[in-house]
Order: sequence, then structure tokens, then C-alpha cells
Amino acid sequence: MKKPLVIGHRGSSGEAPENTLASFALAIEQGCDGVELDIHVTLDGHLVVCHDFRLDRTTDRKGTIARLTLEEIRKADAGSWFSGRFRGERVPLLVEVLDLIPDDRFINVEIKHSYGGRAEAGLVELLRRRKALDRVIVSSFDHHCMVRLKRLEPLVKVGLLYEANLFSHAEYAGQAPIQVYSLHPAFHVLTEEAVKEALEAGYPMYVYTVNEPEYMRLVWKAGVSGIITNYPAILRGILEEDRMGS
Repeated sequence: MKKPLVIGHRGSSGEAPENTLASFALAIEQGCDGVELDIHVTLDGHLVVCHDFRLDRTTDRKGTIARLTLEEIRKADAGSWFSGRFRGERVPLLVEVLDLIPDDRFINVEIKHSYGGRAEAGLVELLRRRKALDRVIVSSFDHHCMVRLKRLEPLVKVGLLYEANLFSHAEYAGQAPIQVYSLHPAFHVLTEEAVKEALEAGYPMYVYTVNEPEYMRLVWKAGVSGIITNYPAILRGILEEDRMGS
């Protein structure tokens, strides 16, 4: 059985503060094939990596990212909430993560909000400038955002992110007004038949967020293309155990 790609959710976020350079570096060290991250747009137009709309949960500062400048956001400590070992970690710029991740690994960028089209425009400009279109998949729960993105840059790889139990995952993607590259469903809406149908239609299927070993094995058995997890080392270990036992 073909092994799925190991994708670190916000890096190796079970073992390091999510969406920080430390977390992404650890994910690569643990053998991830790719990482998943989230982006927002600052008040002064920079793309920063953070899951929430506000800084409160994952830093020592409060405030809405869209209402803060990059300089203000960079003063926040994004590591101490997780462990004192990570004191001084900052909310990274997307470009910093692009520079950190080796060229032979891929990045799944989730757009959390369009910000009036500024997220799409800024992302396209950055991916073109860094010549990173071939190693980035962009996803969002806002599928209209994906349409706008694809029309801005036809070469960008677009993934549909969702947790709905669709009648047909592959048919939904096929009805989109753009070319969809991949499907990113929540793992609890999957069936082996849905995965088989998607793969036969040409859509890689990357499932989120799978943290329990029993579920890692289940979605692997279902035939998914990649597994997004907070614990990439555990997933990698499961995949290696199978290889050693075969």
C-alpha cells in the first residue's frame, strides 16, 4: 500500500509552538514531506503566519492582526505560552517560512480571510517573486477566495478545504469554475470509496487533522495521498514500522 505524505500541521505543533519557525524547523527535522500553515494580512499589508485572527491565544500580546502593523506584531512572544524553551519565538512572515523550508518539500498555505482581496494579491506576488508556485498548494474554507486566486494566477495550485460530508467529493471539485488541484477534507467525513473516487478523478486527497495513531492507520488504509497532523514524528514512526514489518 502506498504511503501517504507526512504533512506537519502548523509545523510540528504538538511538540513546538504552532506556526513558528521553531515548529516548522522541527517538522522538517522529523522528516515531513510538507508543512501546513495559516496566513493573515497585517494593517500595513504584510503576510504573517498565524492561525487565529487575534494574537491572544498564541502570544503574550492581545489584538487583531488586521489592526496591527508588522512592527507591533513582531514584538509579541509567540513561544513562551507553549514552553519556556521557546521564549522569543516571533510570529513569522510567510516569506521567512518559504526561505526555511527546503525546496524539495512543499507548503500548504491556508488563507484564513481574503481581506478584500489583499491576501490573494499579496500571496500571488510573493509566490511569483520567490519562484515558489510549483511547491505551494493554497487552500481555504472560502472557495470563492480560491476562484479569485486562480484567476489572478492560473499556475497556482488550489486545494479545497472543507468538513462537510459531501455527496461526492470528486464531483464537487469537478463542478468548480476553476481547475482544482487537490482536496483537503476533515478526516471524519472520509470513506474509502470517497478517496478512491477522488484519486481516480485525479485529485490528491490530503486529510486533516489526524493526531491519534489509530486514525492515522485508518486514513492510511483508506488510501489518502497525505495526512496533516500535529505529530509528524508519530506518523512517520507508524509508516516506518510498517516498512520494517513487511
